Amino acid sequence: MTLPDPVSMATPAFIALVMVEMVAVRLGARGDYDWRDAFTSLTMGFGSTIAAILFGGTIVAAYEAAARLHLFDIPITWWSGVLCFVVDDLAYYAFHRSAHRVRWFWASHVIHHSSQHYNLTTALRQTWTGFWSLSFAFRLPLLLIGFDVRLVLFVAGLNLIYQFWIHTETVGRLPAPLEWLLNTPSHHRVHHGSNPRYLDRNYGGVFIVWDRLFGTFEPEEEPVRYGLVHNIASFNPVVTATHEWVAIGRDLWRARTWRGRWMALLGPPGWREDGRGSTADDIRAAWAAKGAPAE
Repeated sequence: MTLPDPVSMATPAFIALVMVEMVAVRLGARGDYDWRDAFTSLTMGFGSTIAAILFGGTIVAAYEAAARLHLFDIPITWWSGVLCFVVDDLAYYAFHRSAHRVRWFWASHVIHHSSQHYNLTTALRQTWTGFWSLSFAFRLPLLLIGFDVRLVLFVAGLNLIYQFWIHTETVGRLPAPLEWLLNTPSHHRVHHGSNPRYLDRNYGGVFIVWDRLFGTFEPEEEPVRYGLVHNIASFNPVVTATHEWVAIGRDLWRARTWRGRWMALLGPPGWREDGRGSTADDIRAAWAAKGAPAE
């Protein structure tokens, strides 16, 4: 059975929706566009596509190798598709949480959070280095369980398509049952916030229930300040793609101990050997200690 590439099929819709949002914002809808920022996001998306072409074959080969070690023979049917979609989203939650908590993964994922604006072009601001940070490895358990490689790639594409539309300020809150179950624009705005209360929250891809189950959910209650705790002062796509890797290299060079080197690679973002850094946990704790004032 041949399954289509849903992302390629959806790309024209992505472009059309970006144009619709741009017009809507120009006519007064909630939202914001900075043309330099939007150009950077689109360039990052193009570069990510090139990276996928260059390394996609290697990733598929790794998936096929893992699939040969499968525990169960799961056929490609409607029920296995639904099950694979749900399990894949749980795997995405694990990846996404790790991508915020482990600096090696964050070095690739930070690109997606580097915009200080939040619109549909932000969804296209994707990494060029995901292959090197091994982000694809989080889906290997699905192949080991017994899901077909073609099905895993298909549902991964559906997951990516879903996450496109939630990158907008134009859409407010959805009806309560949907807000409880699904990741929505409101929930994902929180995820892109650098406000202390919003740091490292709402990791879900399609389903927000993972965050509710694992204690990482935060509702949208105060205006969101988009971007990083320490924003990069550049619209240069190369700087955007590599700045955290450069910072890791600098910290490794300056590290005085093996623990310092280990933490520079695999510790939480913001950790510093000299004790002058602040992780997301540190920032949230300081915010809570002050009585959690609104920002």
